[in-house]
Amino acid sequence: MESAENILETNRSHRQETPPLPFIIFICGIATLGGFLFGFDSGVINGTVTGLQQAFNSDTAGTGFNVASMLLGCAAGAFFAGRLADAWGRRQLLLVSAVFFLISAWGSGVAESSMEFVVYRILGGLAVGAASVMSPAYISEVAPADWRGRLITINQVALICGLFGAFVSNYLLAQTAGSATTPLWMGYEAWRWMFWMEALPAAVFLLALLWIPESPRYLVLSRKIERARAVLGKLYGQERVEEKLNAIRGSIAVDHRPRLTDLLDHAGKIRTIVWVGIGLATFQQLVGINVVFYYGAVLWQSVGFSEADALMINIISGAVSIGACLITIGLIDRIGRKPLLLAGSIGMAATLALVTIAFTTASLDDNGNLVLSDSMGLLALVAANAYVFFFNGSWGPVMWTMLGEMFPNQIRGSGLAVSGLSQWGANFAITMTFPILLTGIGLAGAYSIYMLFALLSAVFVLRLVRETKGMELEQMVG
Repeated sequence: MESAENILETNRSHRQETPPLPFIIFICGIATLGGFLFGFDSGVINGTVTGLQQAFNSDTAGTGFNVASMLLGCAAGAFFAGRLADAWGRRQLLLVSAVFFLISAWGSGVAESSMEFVVYRILGGLAVGAASVMSPAYISEVAPADWRGRLITINQVALICGLFGAFVSNYLLAQTAGSATTPLWMGYEAWRWMFWMEALPAAVFLLALLWIPESPRYLVLSRKIERARAVLGKLYGQERVEEKLNAIRGSIAVDHRPRLTDLLDHAGKIRTIVWVGIGLATFQQLVGINVVFYYGAVLWQSVGFSEADALMINIISGAVSIGACLITIGLIDRIGRKPLLLAGSIGMAATLALVTIAFTTASLDDNGNLVLSDSMGLLALVAANAYVFFFNGSWGPVMWTMLGEMFPNQIRGSGLAVSGLSQWGANFAITMTFPILLTGIGLAGAYSIYMLFALLSAVFVLRLVRETKGMELEQMVG
């Protein structure tokens, strides 16, 4: 059988039909609702930390676990979603995640104890973990190569819009009630309503998923050839169905379905491409971005801002993030993935250095709270938002883009499973340790650690990451 690359090259001159992009954009847009809920569920905790402390009477470690508990579910969700998607399908896993989002949103708001809250947050984490890998994977498997980067990046825009939506919702609810811990409607505190707001987009996601087809590459992997032909016809036009079908067939093993052992090479060692995926997933978290997402309100209050001002700063950061992602949409399929990652690493290292400098000047007031001078407070605010800009213009969307496209068809599910587990494991470690670092070495010490990882991420990209711009999924090797 001809190789997938030769088949694509042979047929390139025979392409006569432009892919029906409106339909592709429509179904990718529905898939990005998973990214929106990923962002909303991750960001909603930001405004509820004080409420959780008071409602459950938790100490620093307990609060850290309440916040980070979702990430345990995320790690499991990402790992098992990658494997289950090879057995059940990409669309089916997205449907399951939508149901879990709904249950978690309701349960997190009604919880009366830390244990009950953690159970519902872990359930939501399973949904977030599944959506985090399946939304970009689904998009990568239905999008044409020259649009793939932009369409997957829209998933990151949706993620940031979810964060932004959670920040705005938290701010408005807290302002309406007077504070996050004050009763709002029906006698329930505002922080509980912050969780319940997520049920609205979760319901929309669940219903919208009924309109999208299954991934054609999954259908080929499952030997459901006629269904794959039907979907490929809708995506690429009838004249290209056999071309795409033969290319996909040529990129998978004919003797068995995908399995975890496919991640090993002929010598029994983990493939290099898998290590690269793990590295990308881990470094994205080690630079500390989710400290801003999860603890933003607490962080800014700790250096003298009011609760209302801290929640407003979160909104500003969300708007900056959206702007950065929109710029990336215009660049990712033009200049490539690797240059964006390098620029982001360097930019994050520089801005984190400035944040560290600002926090080293902080002093304590009579109540033991950190206080920054006006000039250092402004420096910290500007540098932190510049850091958010660099992250969301590079590692935020590009990491998910590359994970969705860099693995060969045969190991995409397994590669995503292992990378997703690594990403959420690192996320859990960073989130759980931040309150401990805050009391141990202070904000300046914590941010200096994240700065070091940003520098190391630049070295990693230079030495190990390969460009995937413009390549068909059937051309991916590893």
